[in-house]
Amino acid sequence: MNVAVSNRGERVGSKLRNWKQAMLTMQVPDERLDLVSRWLIMTRTAVTPMTLTSGLIGGLLASHASHPNWLYFALALVGLWLAHASNNLTNDYFDLVNGVDTASAPRALYAPHPVLAGWLSRRQLMLAIAVLNLIDAAIMGVLFLVRGWPVVAFGVMGLFISVFYVAPPLRLKHHGLGEPGVFIVWGPLMVCGTYYVTAGALPGSIWLASIPYAILVTTVLFGKHIDKTPYDSAQNVRTLPVILGEQHALLLNEALMVLFYAVTVGLVLGGVIGLWALLVLAALPMLRRTLALYSQPKPQKPPAGYPVWPLWYVSAAFVHTRRAGALLVLGLLLNAVMSR
Repeated sequence: MNVAVSNRGERVGSKLRNWKQAMLTMQVPDERLDLVSRWLIMTRTAVTPMTLTSGLIGGLLASHASHPNWLYFALALVGLWLAHASNNLTNDYFDLVNGVDTASAPRALYAPHPVLAGWLSRRQLMLAIAVLNLIDAAIMGVLFLVRGWPVVAFGVMGLFISVFYVAPPLRLKHHGLGEPGVFIVWGPLMVCGTYYVTAGALPGSIWLASIPYAILVTTVLFGKHIDKTPYDSAQNVRTLPVILGEQHALLLNEALMVLFYAVTVGLVLGGVIGLWALLVLAALPMLRRTLALYSQPKPQKPPAGYPVWPLWYVSAAFVHTRRAGALLVLGLLLNAVMSR
């Protein structure tokens, strides 16, 4: 009996380690892959914390409203998580059918592509996208019944940018509009949408409060597109770094990271968000290290154990965003607690 329990515990522990590795690195050896690990990698769950952070910011800001509804908030958070998973799969589908993603593309090198890796057929990928969107539509329908048409407006605008980020005829990413699109989705749409669902109203100040984290998430996409500049340029995918050139893009992304702190401090001084949001300043040492990395050339080969090569600048931007975003959430939480 003890041996059986021990073996069961080892299997559970092994699966949990696989899932953790999938969420952190998007890489799990083939011999250890299971269905959950594959799903976490295919949907690129490693970057889901950015979406959850946007939702949490909206919910914490809504905690100051007169009657926040936390069940609606939870539904909105689940909806955002599923929407992000669908967005990643949609990008994979359209970049594949449009010939952007190939076996030698950065997308297929830093993590397995669901179709190119042989995990799904194109038809199965389309089915997964459809199922996720149907679940999200059901959540939107429930929230529409209790909060009205603005829920649909937020959802439809988010879906529009998500799909046409890579889908024809707009292909926003191909015309330097992908980065502004991400700013809009992860800031005003996610933060303000979650606030509205939770509080049932939307003061103008919340639009302003959504800006700092929108800037942070944009730096992550900017970093990724800087890493992919040579490939995107060859494919005629004109992201902002392709349009600006790598050196100008690096400088602009550094400026955006600094701007996050300036805007946050400005919002605190203007009374838009509470004093505890200044906790983000504790991420300044991380910012300094990130800026130092951005001032150096990308290495010719990955350091030992580096998991997501050929990506480089995006990793530093993501780690900085994760730290600063977590501190912003903590600050907003303390604002909510201290105001009671």
